[in-house]
Amino acid sequence: MTQREAVFPANRHALYENHGYSAAVRSGDLLFVSGQVGARPDGSPEPDFAAQVRLAFANLQATLAAAGCTLDDIVDVTTFHTNPEEQMGAVMEVKGEKFPQLPYPNWTALGVNWLAGFDFEIKVIARIPSAASLLGS
Repeated sequence: MTQREAVFPANRHALYENHGYSAAVRSGDLLFVSGQVGARPDGSPEPDFAAQVRLAFANLQATLAAAGCTLDDIVDVTTFHTNPEEQMGAVMEVKGEKFPQLPYPNWTALGVNWLAGFDFEIKVIARIPSAASLLGS
């Protein structure tokens, strides 16, 4: 049976403890990252939407890095939006910066009516690079 291991970024925000969840769980060579939001260190939302999306991606990258991954290791993305029609332009701008070329990850975007005070959330599944692939084998 594959063991599960909790993964947290070095400078984790207060939401993990406040709501009782792991930033990510490593299971075999897969990393399941919980929804990342544009939370400041105290767990409060970044008020500017575009900055909130950028901070959510920064929190995502910190969580990936804690497991030895990068954005290039992502295979599946799910994003949640409180007002998709108004927000997608800002999201697509950041998405284009973070994933500038093929192959793009699989992506599903969902409109929701509540994200605990946030307006954007991103969760991913990534494949953890093996030591052999890191060495170029």
